[in-house]
Amino acid sequence: MNTKNILGLPFFVGSVTEAVERTLNGALVVAPSGPNLAGELQRVPAYRSAVQSAGVILTDSSVMVAVYKLATGRSVPRHSGLKFLEALLGEAPLRDDGAVFWVMPSESESESIGAWLRTQGFAVNAGNTYVAPFYPKGPIEDPELLRRIAAFGPKVVVLNLAGGKQEVLGAWLHAGLGAAAPGIVCTGAAVAFLAGTQANIPTWTDRLGLGWAARCLSNPMKFVPRYVRALPLLPLVWKYKDSLPPIAAGVS
Repeated sequence: MNTKNILGLPFFVGSVTEAVERTLNGALVVAPSGPNLAGELQRVPAYRSAVQSAGVILTDSSVMVAVYKLATGRSVPRHSGLKFLEALLGEAPLRDDGAVFWVMPSESESESIGAWLRTQGFAVNAGNTYVAPFYPKGPIEDPELLRRIAAFGPKVVVLNLAGGKQEVLGAWLHAGLGAAAPGIVCTGAAVAFLAGTQANIPTWTDRLGLGWAARCLSNPMKFVPRYVRALPLLPLVWKYKDSLPPIAAGVS
């Protein structure tokens, strides 16, 4: 299956090419960030369940990969959401009309990211774009989005939303679309980084696992607090290694 259990989750350790193939065959793809693994895996049951249900769980967190190696002596390849999305968007069939449905976090991001995607040869318009409403933490359902995706019939749905919420929404959509579900990709801000609408991360920093540093340097007020929230991931991985941590006390 080309997976390796870390924190009890079957992280994908095959090639990026294989991950793309699985996506085109209808997999739910998630790329859990360090902050979300540290803060929500034990505290938000809907997030925990959503990540567990994914067909491809990418090893996006360089901190997780590094600490796992220190704790176990075993190496796993790191596949970031950014690297994966670059490979996926390189697939020529996805430039066909009707191939991709885009879910955007705001009108402004929809306009700026959509403009960049069109320069890359993607047909992005009102028919295949959906600006998501505000979703609270916890269970998420969006019947209107489900209806639009089912009617549109894309090969792939790309959710460009906040981590911790996109996975929950993606799992609900994937289940609701059933056997006909397209690939559903939860890589958050990766497309915004490619488009340059957020921190413009050089490819080499992501390959070295230093994308977090590039983000912090580009916008310290936004990203430094976020990555500080990832610090509890270090003892979590060190303690549980291959095993799923228990739900935190008091969480139902």
